[in-house]
Amino acid sequence: MVNKNRGKLYLARLNDKSCYMIRTIFLVFFAVLFFSCGSDDNLNVEVVPPLLLGDVAIEDDAEIREFLQTHFYNYEEFQSPPAGFDFKIKIDTISGENQDKTPLIDQVSSAVINVSSSEFNLREEEEDIPHTYYYLSARDGINENPTVADSVFVRYEGTLLDGTAFDAALNNPVWFDLARIQGPLQGFRGFAEGVPNFKPGGATTGNPDGTVSVEEYGVGWMIFPSGLGSFNSPTGSIPAYSPLIFAVDLYTINTTDHDNDGIPSILEDIDGNGFLYDDNTDEEDELEAGFLPAVNFLDIDDDEDGTNTRDEIIIDGDGNITFPDTDGDGVPDYLDKDNS
Repeated sequence: MVNKNRGKLYLARLNDKSCYMIRTIFLVFFAVLFFSCGSDDNLNVEVVPPLLLGDVAIEDDAEIREFLQTHFYNYEEFQSPPAGFDFKIKIDTISGENQDKTPLIDQVSSAVINVSSSEFNLREEEEDIPHTYYYLSARDGINENPTVADSVFVRYEGTLLDGTAFDAALNNPVWFDLARIQGPLQGFRGFAEGVPNFKPGGATTGNPDGTVSVEEYGVGWMIFPSGLGSFNSPTGSIPAYSPLIFAVDLYTINTTDHDNDGIPSILEDIDGNGFLYDDNTDEEDELEAGFLPAVNFLDIDDDEDGTNTRDEIIIDGDGNITFPDTDGDGVPDYLDKDNS
């Protein structure tokens, strides 16, 4: 944490002559500015449109694959942990004495996520552009994988391909709502998509120094293109069009019901494509009523029939959910406005 020293700013009182001179200088400055900008011939402002999502996806993937081919991680330490090993992933270049190391490209898995230009408010319409991300589970946890709709308790570090760190929580873990991060314009969809490939650990214990310890937590690593990041928008120390890397220690998870309607958020991914923001059963009704559309996992009345979703499902004592279909049309009541 950076300590900021508080300083005092003393303002000197200007005499009338000084104030007159300052006012004169400002008048001259704005007059020059006005006349210099008064003609279109003097305007040389060039607006550079964003690059195409499809073009950048191809370029990013080539850059990422080159990185994976020329770098390795400390897999030997994970295979045979030395005494006191901290289970931290360390990335290095394959060269010199490391020339015989196995490159990351031979150890990672990959997945493809479709991204559309509307997710970045881009003018050019591009639909379902495939973006490949790569991930590595260096150590498996002992519990079930989270979903993209869950909250996760993690330690992490985010870096650029050149090794520059742009964000981290290395001492005390933090909670992340993956569903929120997955949303348009959040800048880290790749993180939300990548973490579910890892497994959390066991019991969590608080330490006297304020840190926590977790038994057999999962250790993972991911790398993804800028289309799964902030794309053309610079964010903090992240330049535009930057592929991103995250090393993650996954401690524990919470299954989430964001709108508290009785249905876990992951079950409100109606089309089952893993993206929570394209499932809105009552979007047309909401727009017609002048409401801001709410996707199902954030909507307490998914079919806009005036009856809350929680009152159109059945939850037994063990937490099992039943979805009644009163009129037998194949659409459960909570998604069927015609059965209100």
